[in-house]
Amino acid sequence: MTRFVPRDRSSYKKCFHLFRLLLMYHEPELCNFLDTKRISPESYTKKWFASVFAGNCDADVVQSMWNVYFLQADPFLIFFLGLVILVNAKDHIFTLSGEGNQVIIDSLANFPDQLEAEDVDDFCSLAQYYASKTPQSFRRDYQSMFGGTNTKDRTNNLSHELCLQVNVSELVQSTSQASADSVTYFVVDCRPAEQYNSGHLPTAFHLDANLMLQQPSEFASAVKALSAAQQQAVDAGSDAAGEHLCFMGSGREEEDQYVHMVVANFLQKKSQYVSIASGGFDALHKLLEKELATGLTGHSITTCIVCRPEMAQSEEELCEDMSQPTLAVKGAAFMGKLTSTLKSKSATVKDKMIDFIKNEVSQEDRHVSSEVVGKRYKASKMQPVFTIADDDDDNDGSSSNLSDDDRREVVNIETWLKKPEVKYKFKCQEVRDNGFMSPCNLLTTDTHMYILRDIPDRKGFAHITARRALASVAKITSKKRCPELITFKYGFLENDVLKLVSYDRLFITNAGEATKLIKQQIMTVIDSQ
Repeated sequence: MTRFVPRDRSSYKKCFHLFRLLLMYHEPELCNFLDTKRISPESYTKKWFASVFAGNCDADVVQSMWNVYFLQADPFLIFFLGLVILVNAKDHIFTLSGEGNQVIIDSLANFPDQLEAEDVDDFCSLAQYYASKTPQSFRRDYQSMFGGTNTKDRTNNLSHELCLQVNVSELVQSTSQASADSVTYFVVDCRPAEQYNSGHLPTAFHLDANLMLQQPSEFASAVKALSAAQQQAVDAGSDAAGEHLCFMGSGREEEDQYVHMVVANFLQKKSQYVSIASGGFDALHKLLEKELATGLTGHSITTCIVCRPEMAQSEEELCEDMSQPTLAVKGAAFMGKLTSTLKSKSATVKDKMIDFIKNEVSQEDRHVSSEVVGKRYKASKMQPVFTIADDDDDNDGSSSNLSDDDRREVVNIETWLKKPEVKYKFKCQEVRDNGFMSPCNLLTTDTHMYILRDIPDRKGFAHITARRALASVAKITSKKRCPELITFKYGFLENDVLKLVSYDRLFITNAGEATKLIKQQIMTVIDSQ
């Protein structure tokens, strides 16, 4: 049985993360539904995987199933058997949307109980069908969970992956040696235009990920063109044809955070068969290093940033001190210490993409209570409030949007907008840690800042996703490439060291005006302390 059930506890836990990625690949709508309910695969598949369904099914069903299972000798078949169970029960699962989580979990866990011996052949055939529609990298990269060896074992990163990843060697093979029963890919290269023009796969469609936030209308048009080109390629049977979308970034985390947001956007729209090229263009370039002239289109040694790393532009941090002159003088000593303490590092949205699913408890606003974790900022030790940076401080802490919506206060948006204590209000988009963007309102009073996220199925109502004391704002940062993407960072001083404990990230159309007014109000609060 050790060939078919993970041998150690850590690998056993990884199975649940891998199953979720498989569900997201084939049934994104169902996966998003369960994610929204905070129902993880571990809560309902534990008995399935631990006993290979022996804990659920009658003896005659188990015997028939195991005959096929052991004959196939494929330890990954259990994932596809579980997938088929959920696919067949999808409509029933959606009818439980109004029930409590435990009712849904119990129903999910007991679905295999309904299997009968005569269902087994069809059941296993469907599982093999879904296996044939899944990237082969699914087996190759995660073999170590079942005792296999793989020099490129990626199981340790499963809980942080946004979707299934496809090895670049499989992408190249699918375009050059595609067979009727193999997975075919429509490759979407999301790098900036200058990088794409310096070398790309011959069949790759270009979609600049930066357009999503910088020029939303152009991005929407590009996505429509992508869908049309994909369908046209399939109809024509061209080498670029493929119903499976594989997004390719540069392979460098600091550049690929926008790629992850694009992928999250497609997943949010319930697009099937969405994956990311593992290692991005860097990995592709390394794979084809001996045949770059034939393997890549338009490859230029002089402008390719893999061939010439010095061509890669690293975004430098720009800081603008907009604080009061007296405040700058008072904070000079602290800023000298702060400069030597904090080291710049690239922000990575991907590392936090899936964290919100596992976080069942709302993040405590520790910075508000100075009695618990340290003192608040005073004027004598406050750093410059507004920084135009690369969102790359030592530790941003946790986003406010990780907590469960069910536990948040529901308010009437119009009532809150008309409250007399509200000084400023801005319509914006909240950028969540999973890459999704949600309409919201940013409100500011004399002392606090509130974020009201619209509730999709309750027009005119919102969840209060953040209540922030203005005195707790440590930094307001923006991206050079996308100045409308604003991050509010919160923290406290502990032993004269800045501790960032939380943040909120918003896309504000009139970001310049918004940050100016909020900064002025923050300074007013600080001066009054």
